[in-house]
Amino acid sequence: MQHWIVRTGDHRARPFVIVDKREARLWIYDARGQLVESTAVLLGSAKGDASVPGIGQRPLGQIRADERTTPAGRFWLEPGRNLAGEDILWLDYGAAVSLHRVRPGGPQDRRLPRLMTRSAADNRISYGCINVPIAVYNRSLHAAFSSGGGYAYVLPEVQSLRQAFPFVQPLAARAAAARAQGGVGGVG
Repeated sequence: MQHWIVRTGDHRARPFVIVDKREARLWIYDARGQLVESTAVLLGSAKGDASVPGIGQRPLGQIRADERTTPAGRFWLEPGRNLAGEDILWLDYGAAVSLHRVRPGGPQDRRLPRLMTRSAADNRISYGCINVPIAVYNRSLHAAFSSGGGYAYVLPEVQSLRQAFPFVQPLAARAAAARAQGGVGGVG
């Protein structure tokens, strides 16, 4: 995915992140497409690739366990603040899904220890937001995205890559199409 993003310029010379939900991992890239940092993350507790319609207008207590998904797709990461006044990056404002520092939660949540295990299976606990270790957020995400935003590419876990990113064409197919149209065969 990173190669496609950089080769096509889809990130429009902005920083971007790639989130692999199956591996519960996030990669942070600068505007040139160079890897800055990678980390484990916490994700929505329910499997799925779409937010439930209207979920962003409901109180947390009314969100069922099977509705707590992290949506897949391409998103504009917009700096903002949550209701507690903390800076966050909005992934999908309408669905109230953001990328933010991990919060400890209750003792039964074990959010911080979950980030340190080798297994991605125990990283499914949020209501859909992407929770990042505090040091990584402060060091890499806040610095790169707080002034002007950037993009997030959240890989699907149920849908195919083509369903989640219908605009993505394999680079070879793009080059062949350009050659067929008399172009030079390059890919942006």
